[in-house]
Amino acid sequence: MIAGATLLAASLAVTACGNRAETGGGGNTGGGGGASKTVKIGVIAPLSGDLSALGLGIRNSVDLAIQEANKNGTIPGVKLELAAEDDEAKPDTGKNAATKLTSDEKVVAAVGPLNSSVGQAVQPVFQSAGVTLISPANTNPTLTKGADLKSPKRTYDNYFRTCTTDAIQGPFAAKYLLGAGIKEVATIHDKKSYGQGLVSAFTEAFTAGGGKVTAAETINPDDKDFSAVISKVKASNPKGVYYGGEYPQAGPLSQQMKGAGLNVPLMGGDGIYDPKYISLAGPNSNGDLSTSVGAPTEKLDSAKKFIDAYKAAGFKEPYGAYGAYSYDAANAIIEGLKTSMKDAKDAKSARKDTIAAVGKVDFNGATGKVAFDEFGDSKARILTVYKVSGGQWAADKTEDFK
Repeated sequence: MIAGATLLAASLAVTACGNRAETGGGGNTGGGGGASKTVKIGVIAPLSGDLSALGLGIRNSVDLAIQEANKNGTIPGVKLELAAEDDEAKPDTGKNAATKLTSDEKVVAAVGPLNSSVGQAVQPVFQSAGVTLISPANTNPTLTKGADLKSPKRTYDNYFRTCTTDAIQGPFAAKYLLGAGIKEVATIHDKKSYGQGLVSAFTEAFTAGGGKVTAAETINPDDKDFSAVISKVKASNPKGVYYGGEYPQAGPLSQQMKGAGLNVPLMGGDGIYDPKYISLAGPNSNGDLSTSVGAPTEKLDSAKKFIDAYKAAGFKEPYGAYGAYSYDAANAIIEGLKTSMKDAKDAKSARKDTIAAVGKVDFNGATGKVAFDEFGDSKARILTVYKVSGGQWAADKTEDFK
């Protein structure tokens, strides 16, 4: 998944899922004056269900970038519009949403999705239509480098991401635990692309660093009772549990672990970095850990403008863990459109040139430098470890991981 972060629980708090234009108009044209062409930037994310708090933050942040571009007349003669589709965090639903977006000839590019498993399902759809896709949250490394990571090969030239990957996030977590003297860890993942990839990257780095994996277990994404897997893990006497998955399962897993007497920290990736995890895990979650991409958003000077503008826009939902990365993804598309729409007669005819233009963008965004490598991955490798303290996530360590 699953990256951007915040120290203030209030800014990430899961609020009522209000609606600010599912396929909104993206504000007025402002400096664009008499815009003669309409171009849509899509969003594909979970706008309903357990992960909607993150998905709505993604949608709103893209909407903000669109509003600003229209107001400033960033692309002369072009009015941008938002086209948002709900993938429900499900691959099949995501594929249908992707088909709907790419079938709209005014859609030139899209931001999303949140889940790596959904990313895997929609990549071929966007590639076939020649539509640029930039994810602010997909972290499975195979999405950009193919199944054989030892011989990486870019499969989809239209796919990019503004977040770093599990190939970095897993080893970063391993290094942190080993440095904290935790050298015996059990792993659990939810069998989904994100969770499985995260645990794989963690395990390789953890064992290479001298750590021992005492048990390697799995759960199902819809499980609610984790007593069986907890019994197996507890018997291996770990000093910590590393979980690959998202907060709807991670929170109850942590709570049930502690209730069963397995009083060790649970650590996960950016998929558990949300206040909802803490509310699900309960008061005994103090000491639990998470990694997330980037530095805490509120600590970044580069993000101040984004935070202030998001607040002023009046969105009902917080921007969440991936808001700043979504805002940067949308602005990467807008930067690309400055080039691709110059001589294009319409959005559809600009699709191919937009892919090429986005691959060359290089600018200072809310999260820092925004640029892509030869695989479409972000060149940034900054990550943060967060620890639950006093019922809130608190940044514990930020590092430019080499």
